[in-house]
Amino acid sequence: MKNKSERLLQIRKLIASEKIASQDEMLSLLVEKGFTMTQATLSRDLKYLRVSKLHDAEKGYVYFLPESDIQESFTPWTGFLIEGYVSIEFAQNLVIMKTLPGYASSIASAIDSMGMVELAGTIAGDDTIIMVPRDGSNKQEIKKQLGMVIPGI
Repeated sequence: MKNKSERLLQIRKLIASEKIASQDEMLSLLVEKGFTMTQATLSRDLKYLRVSKLHDAEKGYVYFLPESDIQESFTPWTGFLIEGYVSIEFAQNLVIMKTLPGYASSIASAIDSMGMVELAGTIAGDDTIIMVPRDGSNKQEIKKQLGMVIPGI
């Protein structure tokens, strides 16, 4: 059985890649991907992810993730984030990001605002950020998500 983090990641991927209009449709797609769950569990997961619906000309109302709006709002920050970023490494199930002195707090705040399902939280010092991944999160997905606001990671 796949864990909650994997399930939440898959839901995010499905919403980002397909127009899904109902929980039944979402549940069918998740079953195809190897997940077994009830409609009630899916409903809780959608609420946890703060999934909403938007009108679509083809399918009526479809699911969308508010994170896509958040990521677009980081465009003015991109230069600042890139400027302050130094390096990233993974150790003992933690993610350690080095920044220039004074940048860690602001970059950690931007990362927290992304609402990444993969991360339980961040701790920032002056030039170092420690990110705590959720169980089942993988390095590639974390790097991909961080790369959306800090290109080049």
